[in-house]
Amino acid sequence: MSAIQDEIRIAIHAIWTRRWLALAVAWAVCILGWLFVSQIPSRYESTARIAVQTSQLLPDGMGSGPNAQMQSVDQVRQTLISAINLQKVVRGTDLAATVSTDADVAARVAGLAQSIKIENQQDTIFKLTVTQGSPKLAQQVAQKLIDIFVESNLVGDRNTTSQSLSFLDRQLDERQKQLQAAEAKRAQYQNQFMGGLPGSGSVADRIGLARSQMAQVDSDLAAAQSSVAAVQGQLAATPRTVAEGGGSVGPARARLATLQGQLADARARGFTDNHPDVIALKSQLGAAQAAARAEGSGGGAGGQPNPLYMSLQSMAAEKQAQLASLKVRKAQLQGDLDRLNASLSTNPEAAAQQGAIDRDYQVLKDSYDQLLRQREQVALRGQAQNQTDSMRFSVIDPPTYPRAPTAPNRILLLTGVFLAGLGLGVGSAFALSKLRQTFTTAQSLQRTMGMPVIGSIGEVVTRAQAEVRASRLKLFLGGTAALAAAYGMVLGIELLQRGMAA
Repeated sequence: MSAIQDEIRIAIHAIWTRRWLALAVAWAVCILGWLFVSQIPSRYESTARIAVQTSQLLPDGMGSGPNAQMQSVDQVRQTLISAINLQKVVRGTDLAATVSTDADVAARVAGLAQSIKIENQQDTIFKLTVTQGSPKLAQQVAQKLIDIFVESNLVGDRNTTSQSLSFLDRQLDERQKQLQAAEAKRAQYQNQFMGGLPGSGSVADRIGLARSQMAQVDSDLAAAQSSVAAVQGQLAATPRTVAEGGGSVGPARARLATLQGQLADARARGFTDNHPDVIALKSQLGAAQAAARAEGSGGGAGGQPNPLYMSLQSMAAEKQAQLASLKVRKAQLQGDLDRLNASLSTNPEAAAQQGAIDRDYQVLKDSYDQLLRQREQVALRGQAQNQTDSMRFSVIDPPTYPRAPTAPNRILLLTGVFLAGLGLGVGSAFALSKLRQTFTTAQSLQRTMGMPVIGSIGEVVTRAQAEVRASRLKLFLGGTAALAAAYGMVLGIELLQRGMAA
């Protein structure tokens, strides 16, 4: 521990004996460093925040939609710092006084591109940061960029709508001519090869439609035949006449009428002759008919026409007419199918060509209809944009007027230079003591030489030497204090300049 303390005392003594060198180096480093810091240009930042509000006047699917609107905002963001827009900024701010040729404008544009930053804080909120050499210029550039931001979107959106309408009009004219040519070719082919065939469309489409109609007619024919059989069965089981006069209907005839009504109701509900209920009713109906005939023969009275029998007769006639109509329709469809199949088998190339013509025509028609819908949507969106803006820009925070430079941090740099000067001054004195080594104590001499030191003689200072040393110490302390005062003065100047800029 004593050895370390001795080394510390030796180092302090070596530095103290060369204190004038340390003070001179500190002054030189501080003056040069402070001059260098003062030459660094100040940078001021002006910030602003913009909110983009999207308004949808048209229903979903007809307007531009939120995603398309956000893409439009992103497009404005990307093109905002383009060369053309930055030239507008240069010519619309105080930067115009610093340029005289196109080369100067290009240089200013390149510098502006590096000093502008746009950040997306949220989905519809953007932060604009502009860095310039003066607070006024930074605020001017930020304000000009906001104006361009709004103008680029509004004018660009309307220009895009106009260009889209022009493009769609040209495409519609071209598609219309192609569609008319396809229609003429299709009509000519149909008149030449398909004029005598039933139906419309290609041969395959006509055959498919005829077969579908044939299947439906077969189903209707089967149902009609079943209905005719059911009505005829009811008609056969119903007597032509009923008893007349003042007498009342006998119980056997009343039961017969009841069973006939039940059987008619069951068949109306779709029960077939094999249904258990229908079989049971038929069995009971046979017995009831026998009883009714016996009852009628016993009465000996005349009869009158049975209304139920007459109703069933008219129903049977109607069913027969429907059945005959369906048979005629089936024969007609069968004839059409035979003709179509014969045409397909005799001329298959014509049928294939017909299919190709129809497909080409349908493709052109679908394309034309789609372009027409798109044209109507774009025109409607353009009308809505003329009445109100699809995007509204509001400035949340206007461009700020910077009160202090954001870079460089001169107070920190000036303090760093001051501490570096002190450090280099002390370091230079210590390094010189190592180059011109002397022995401050007898113990250091003994350790270095390896020989015993017999004795040491202390320095004897006269009164005159003491006075000279005292005056030199005052000068050294004065120089050190002057360095500290100079540090305080440069800090004061920096603070004063900041206050004047604010």
